[in-house]
Amino acid sequence: MGDNLQEGNPDWMSRLPEELLDVPLWNLAIPGSHDSMSFCLDISSPVVGSESSLLRLADKLLPCCIRPYVRRWATTQQLVLRDQCELGVRFLDLRIARKPAGSSTLFFAHGIYTLISVKEALDELTAWLDAHPKEIVIVCCSNFESLTEEDHVKLVDFILSLFSKKLCSSQDTPTLRSCWSRGQQVIVSYDHKQILQKHPELWRKILYRYANSPSPKEVITYLEAVKKEGRPAGFYTCGLNLTEDTRYVFFHPLQTMRKMTMEALSLLLRWTCEQQPGPERGGVNIICCDFVGLGKFCSIVIGLNYKLLSRSSAAAPVA
Repeated sequence: MGDNLQEGNPDWMSRLPEELLDVPLWNLAIPGSHDSMSFCLDISSPVVGSESSLLRLADKLLPCCIRPYVRRWATTQQLVLRDQCELGVRFLDLRIARKPAGSSTLFFAHGIYTLISVKEALDELTAWLDAHPKEIVIVCCSNFESLTEEDHVKLVDFILSLFSKKLCSSQDTPTLRSCWSRGQQVIVSYDHKQILQKHPELWRKILYRYANSPSPKEVITYLEAVKKEGRPAGFYTCGLNLTEDTRYVFFHPLQTMRKMTMEALSLLLRWTCEQQPGPERGGVNIICCDFVGLGKFCSIVIGLNYKLLSRSSAAAPVA
């Protein structure tokens, strides 16, 4: 499977049928990217402090060997945010970090740090939103590697200033029609309790369900099991992303996260095709994937929304 940027969905929300415009966004099917900024990992930066002490020690001893290897497995996307949004991605998984030395500039991290800063990435996203005024993006800020309280304050001030009137408050029940009427385009989830107490307009952490397994069959088994537990209230995420462990990496020395994803993708997308959005038990909302440019992931998730139409039509009384 190759990258399919030509099969993008840059304005899919604005093109949904009238019947779906008043559905709460947490009852729609929304494509998301897992570790959205991992396309620009910097092998000149050290392994992040939250990784194992063994890996950090190896990084100090043999950085020229360890960092490229970490990047092979930590890279889960290949497209910049603008291109992800063009494909149809509307949930961005942003894992924010402060580098151990240097300026106060914030970056992103997954194993190692990124080349692109938080400010650069969010400025790019804002420019894209300006060009697509009826598209709504959920920005999930989490992990916060080594951030100080001052960093949080400055970051939130920047986010509030940047998005300004585009921001959809957590006090609202967002639908496409309600967001359009107010010019709202951004929902910011911020995983920090003290910040949320000071800024109720920000959304609480969004539940992210994933299997923590390198096996696509185990991923599907896990997601099916949690569906039986009932549908969470509000926004929530199903992760199609595979997760390698040390043992898997050791026994697959020539593999990469991208190759592992490509081998599993057909099975994962087949499961995705069978899902149903909506408030009922087992209904899906945000579905995240690695390497969103592979296959037709975004188109498949977007297409699930049309099942809501067939269901409402079937329930409608015969005239």
